[in-house]
Amino acid sequence: MLALDTSRATVQQFIARMSERYGFSSEALTALLAQAESQTGILEAMSKPAERTLAWYSYRERFVNEQRIVEGVAFWQEHRELLDDIARAKGVPPQYLVAILGIETYYGRITGRYRVIDALSTLAFDYPPRSSYFTDELEHFLLLTRDESIDPLVPLGSYAGAMGVPQFMPRSVRKYAVDGDGDGKRDLWTDWPDIVASVANYFLVHGWQPGAPVLVEAEIDQAHAHDLDTRRLELTETVGSLHEKGASFDPTLSDDTPAMLIAADEPNAMRFRVGLGNFHVITRYNRSAYYAMAVHDLARELTARVFSDDAAG
Repeated sequence: MLALDTSRATVQQFIARMSERYGFSSEALTALLAQAESQTGILEAMSKPAERTLAWYSYRERFVNEQRIVEGVAFWQEHRELLDDIARAKGVPPQYLVAILGIETYYGRITGRYRVIDALSTLAFDYPPRSSYFTDELEHFLLLTRDESIDPLVPLGSYAGAMGVPQFMPRSVRKYAVDGDGDGKRDLWTDWPDIVASVANYFLVHGWQPGAPVLVEAEIDQAHAHDLDTRRLELTETVGSLHEKGASFDPTLSDDTPAMLIAADEPNAMRFRVGLGNFHVITRYNRSAYYAMAVHDLARELTARVFSDDAAG
């Protein structure tokens, strides 16, 4: 770990921008950033995310496993009234809210060990492929901590600077976090009404359709497999166009329903699934088909377990 060199041109330009645009004291910001540490571990982590290094079946096993299901059921039961209230208000089912929190931080148990200022400074100034993105996130982080009277040296998060139980990036905290219990604060670390309501708000703002399906299983006519593109995360197909290209799945869906085809590799075969509008919303949380499938599959497992427990008694 090395202290950030604030004399570097890129750092000086950032400080000048924050001073000119937002009235930050150049001297105070220089002193703050001098306490940030550039960490090689953060750069190494950025180079090998699970989505790029694991097959789907291995990725699923990492995120949809018995421990995460058991802890998710316990979380759902403990916070059932809150989850039901927010689901009624926002139209996002409890199982998806719980699944997001489970995959992101094990229901708040593991929220990250890096100081956010270190993660964002490292990536803003020492990670050229995405320097612009992380420079903007560092800007939002400093604005957030100033506006909400948070010591910028205190918050911990992921190696990418994601914060709190829902792992929002600073821009998302400022834009989508809400005060779920009316106490005048938006606390994504310890305040469950704020945390759950903020995740639901994120989904709703990004187009979640209450009651609409998320993901359906599909079979592919191998004679037409070459016509199908499973690499895109956008709704560039429709149910009708996928049917025409040899995909067989839920016949009750309208032909004009936007859709995407997803490949889900298993140990000895390739499965195909069709993501719909609400699946696309989950990919706005994390731009990975693996991630969105894991959220869906965990939500399904949690639903089955919770309602089985209810029936038993």
